[in-house]
Amino acid sequence: MNDSTAPTTPPLPSGERLPVPVRPPGAPHQVVIVGGGAGGLELATRLGDTLGQRGRVAVTLVDRARTHVWKPKLHEIAAGSMNMDAHELDYLAQAHWHHFEYRTGQMVGLDRTRREVLLAPLVDDEGQRVIDARRVPYDTLVMAVGSLTNDFGTPGVAEHAIKLETAADARRFNQRLINAALRAHSRADHDTDGDGVSDTPRHLRVAIIGAGATGVELAAELHHTLRELVSYGLQRIQVDRDLRIDLIEAADRILPGLPPRLSTAAEELLRNLGVQVHTSARVAAVEPQSVVLADGRRIDADLIVWAAGVQAPAFLAELDGLETNRIHQLVVNATLQTTRDNHVFALGDCAACPWLGTDKLVPPRAQAAHQQASFMLGQLRRRLAGEPLREFRYRDFGSLVSLGDYSTVGSLMGALVGGNMVFEGLFAKLMYKSLYKQHELALHGWPKVALDTIARAITRRTEPHVKLH
Repeated sequence: MNDSTAPTTPPLPSGERLPVPVRPPGAPHQVVIVGGGAGGLELATRLGDTLGQRGRVAVTLVDRARTHVWKPKLHEIAAGSMNMDAHELDYLAQAHWHHFEYRTGQMVGLDRTRREVLLAPLVDDEGQRVIDARRVPYDTLVMAVGSLTNDFGTPGVAEHAIKLETAADARRFNQRLINAALRAHSRADHDTDGDGVSDTPRHLRVAIIGAGATGVELAAELHHTLRELVSYGLQRIQVDRDLRIDLIEAADRILPGLPPRLSTAAEELLRNLGVQVHTSARVAAVEPQSVVLADGRRIDADLIVWAAGVQAPAFLAELDGLETNRIHQLVVNATLQTTRDNHVFALGDCAACPWLGTDKLVPPRAQAAHQQASFMLGQLRRRLAGEPLREFRYRDFGSLVSLGDYSTVGSLMGALVGGNMVFEGLFAKLMYKSLYKQHELALHGWPKVALDTIARAITRRTEPHVKLH
């Protein structure tokens, strides 16, 4: 999930004090949702359409980004196979249409005594202050700030690798990808053996660290889009000679969260595409144009992506004493309430939520955030009515991994089939696409989703199938 609220710089100048908001008497119950990822935005939309529209609650969504993109789509934006402009959602417009308030801001603190969220000043790209620091009062606070990748302190990752955590990260990678292709194409020709054919290597090398869903999906998507990109006038690049994609995984197989048969099938498909798969390969360091493995091997790369590990934003560990675990997730009860404050809830990737009936936590997946957002709507209704809250029971509908135009693999589990069934191919691909449609339906409803789907299908026939700029 997308962390677009985690602070990255000191938010307040020394000595600056936040203004104290005045709550008018008789004001409706204030629900503040921090984080506009899949779970937070779905909850804000559904609350606004129901309780907000009737005046029973005042819903506020806080996010420092201006637009929303479904995080499982970031690998497609990075590879250039998806036009982000056709899929991103404007928070201001969504708030206007669905009866909630959107506040642009970065959460930097929490005052649990006064029940206020502290927001940093909003500063534009030119360093000009747009909005002063603020306090946002709440009666119920829902934290939904998602997760970040975890580099485990590996040297050089922050300086030389891109992490696909936000839409801006995906766009930046895509720009570097296009620039790398242009740079390779423009290299001067040299015929060293006199056969009349240039022997100049025009390397276009991508190293992806982490072979979970994101890394595997990106590798497959890049195999297709890079060939498509080269076909648009970059014919001096010889794909079979110059293009190389390395997928690096510390575990003994790719997709370790899926059954072994599906991991094997996915690896075989990637190898058949020409992707170099390295398993049991722990990364010791990342350098400007290479990845150094613990066994001393060095993998050269023009572009490096870090897609390994998950952790919640570090600032959660400093929220006025709320309990967090070792990866900074807020520890919650089965009601989704934090352990030290019944007025503060958490959902999605940033919540360490017990998976009832097991000794595990609910996994950090989009389907979990979707289920928890729906559950929270009922919890808030019960909270307003003074009724006892219920316990969240996660239903695992399995895992799906898209291999671009080639295949989709996954496991369908538990509640759907009463056991464990693995599947792949067309049916899996349709199921994978349906997950995104469910997210769109939760935000827009059937009429808009149907019209948008038709419009995208028509537009795709008249535009390049890969981003060229």
